[in-house]
Amino acid sequence: MHLLLVGLSHRTAPIELRERVDFHARGIDRAVQALAARGAAREVVVLSTCNRAEVYTACDDLTGTRADVVNFMSDFHGVERSALAPHTYEVVDLQVARHLFRVAAGLDSLVVGEPQILGQVKEAHAIANDVQAVGPMLTRLFHGSFGAGKRVRTETGLGSGAVSVSYAAVALAKKIFGDLKARHVLVIGAGEMGKLTALHMKSQGVSHVTIISRTMAHAARTAEAIGGSAAPWDEMDSVLTASDIVITATGAASPILTKARVEAVMRRHRNRPLFIVDIAVPRDVEAAASEIEQVFVYNVDDLQATVRENLARRTSEVTRAEAIVNEEVEKFDAWLRSRSAIPTVVALRERFETIRRSELDRLEFKLASLPPETRARVDEITHLIVEKLLLTPTEQLKALSDLQTVGAYAEALTRLFGLAGPRAEERGERERATDERAADERAADERSADERGAGGRVEPFPHREGRGRSGRAGQH
Repeated sequence: MHLLLVGLSHRTAPIELRERVDFHARGIDRAVQALAARGAAREVVVLSTCNRAEVYTACDDLTGTRADVVNFMSDFHGVERSALAPHTYEVVDLQVARHLFRVAAGLDSLVVGEPQILGQVKEAHAIANDVQAVGPMLTRLFHGSFGAGKRVRTETGLGSGAVSVSYAAVALAKKIFGDLKARHVLVIGAGEMGKLTALHMKSQGVSHVTIISRTMAHAARTAEAIGGSAAPWDEMDSVLTASDIVITATGAASPILTKARVEAVMRRHRNRPLFIVDIAVPRDVEAAASEIEQVFVYNVDDLQATVRENLARRTSEVTRAEAIVNEEVEKFDAWLRSRSAIPTVVALRERFETIRRSELDRLEFKLASLPPETRARVDEITHLIVEKLLLTPTEQLKALSDLQTVGAYAEALTRLFGLAGPRAEERGERERATDERAADERAADERSADERGAGGRVEPFPHREGRGRSGRAGQH
């Protein structure tokens, strides 16, 4: 079985295209189910944020599945293949693990080190798991990415400090205005992104922050949390007129700040500049609004300069994080290689079990006179003897990482014990599933322990700018 990733991101596609392939618009669960129903892929996970749309699959036929995934993305979003093709990338097998581990670690984010992407990766797997679209291959892959992301977060300073797209927006505002202390700020959107941006603005000593949301109660809660004020949605124009800086981070499907609306505001703005940072996807601000004199509009793609500066300051941390990712990829690679030995291990166990049962059956006439509990004990002891005999060779065979050595050992065992049989692969798949379910249960136990240690929160981060199963996108 192969791993295949087909996707696009802020590195390959402009924001106009990323808006059109937003899986959240129609539901990630629906997308996963629709792709799985096509039958080309055995397992499916869709990772969708404002800066990436990626489809992870486990499949038997790389060529056929690749074509099917691209056709699916085109059909699901109503985007011509010719528009997608120049901007999509394809990754296969072990390199899929390397890519996903880097994504989960925050190394492939627009602002390197942002922690919320790990929560988004977990959410993507959880959604696919909820609709029964994942199996042992993608489950092990994604659990490996969780481990890589967690290690990078705890063992490096990559995610330390206020490093996020919202922080980059604040940094850009400082470059435009210099000192922000006398500035009035309007944040449109009371979600986590809006709240975090407002907190960053407050930390820079702005004069006042106003929160506006379609739901007044949400705006009021956010304003209370950050020490600002809330205003109703229908008073947006008057608040815009009094503001110097506007941050938009809503979940609107179409622009809320059109060119006409901003022009009307600027007529009352008394020739003062208006700085707008649109960190929403789809965009909240109509692109033509940037044509208005004294209006400066920036979107998430415009934050790349701040990102590059951030990268320069964090080179040493990036190097350490990349080393951790390499270690975790090597572990996943060893697991992938060990899978080739499983059919032989299963066949060897079945061969020994067949011999054990055959000998017990042959001695049935002698055992018949024994009490039931004694016969049960004989069965248990012989089973334990077989288990002990097979323990070391089984562990040694699974631990081999060299495929040629695995093949040689498997061939030798097959010849020595006459293991070849038509159902070896099927038995191997069952054994893989059993082993991997056990590993998943152990991983779940570890995560539960982590969550209990964090006060019962599923998310290990103090904030999350990404979307949940029904929320808005993050920045990755």
